[in-house]
Amino acid sequence: MPAVLIVEDESAIAELIAVNLRHNGFRPRWAMDSDSAQREIDAGLPDLILLDWMLPGESGLTLAKRWRTDPRTKDIPIIMLTARGDEADRVAGLDAGADDYIAKPFSTKELLARVRAVLRRRAPEDAGELIAIAGLSLDPATHRVSFQEQALKLGPTEFKLLHYLMGHAERVHSRAQLLDKVWGDHVYIEERTVDVHVKRLREALAQAGAMVETVRGAGYRLTAKPAVAVVADKASA
Repeated sequence: MPAVLIVEDESAIAELIAVNLRHNGFRPRWAMDSDSAQREIDAGLPDLILLDWMLPGESGLTLAKRWRTDPRTKDIPIIMLTARGDEADRVAGLDAGADDYIAKPFSTKELLARVRAVLRRRAPEDAGELIAIAGLSLDPATHRVSFQEQALKLGPTEFKLLHYLMGHAERVHSRAQLLDKVWGDHVYIEERTVDVHVKRLREALAQAGAMVETVRGAGYRLTAKPAVAVVADKASA
C-alpha cells in the first residue's frame, strides 16, 4: 500500500484528500507545515508527496528544492498543490523539482489520476538490453547511465525519457508523443512538462546533453551526431 505524505495547512482539504486516497488503496500521512513535514520525512520516506505551495514557515517551493538536493529524498515523486495556477508559477514549481503540478480547486478524480501516473513513472523500468549510442550507455536492468564510462545521475522521469529517446534514436518525437509514451496518462499533464524534463535531462547528461536536440516546430530527438559537438573533457557549447 503506497504511502502518500500530504503537506497541507488547510485541514479540510487535507482530510478530503486523505479520505479519497485511503478509499483507493493508499496510506495517507499528514503534515500541516514545513517543520512537521520534515519530521514525517525523517520518520519514514513516503512513496509520494502532495505538497502545498503556501505553508506556514518555509514554502512548499523551498521544501521541494531542499528535498531534491538531499540524496535520501531526491527520488521521491512530488506533486505540487496550489492556488497559484498561472504558467510562471507552474514552471517555477516544476523547476523546483516537482514531478507534476495541480491547481486548486481540483477534482479528486483528477488528483488520483495524477498520483497513479506519477507513481507509474517511478516504477522500475522493465529489464532489457543495454543501449549504447555514441558513448552514451543506458542499462535498464541496473538503472545505470554513463557517458564515455563516466557514471551519470538521472531522476526516475529523466531516466524513462532517455530510455525512450535512445530506444528510438534519430526520430523526431512531438511533445504529445512523448507525453503518451513516457508519461502514459497525458490527459492530465501539460506539454510544458516535457520541456522542463528535457532541460533537466540535458543538465544531467552534462557533456552528452547536446545529443538531445530540439527540432523547431516538431519536438525532440536523440542523435549520435548532434549539431553541437559532444566532448568528454569539457562542457559542450
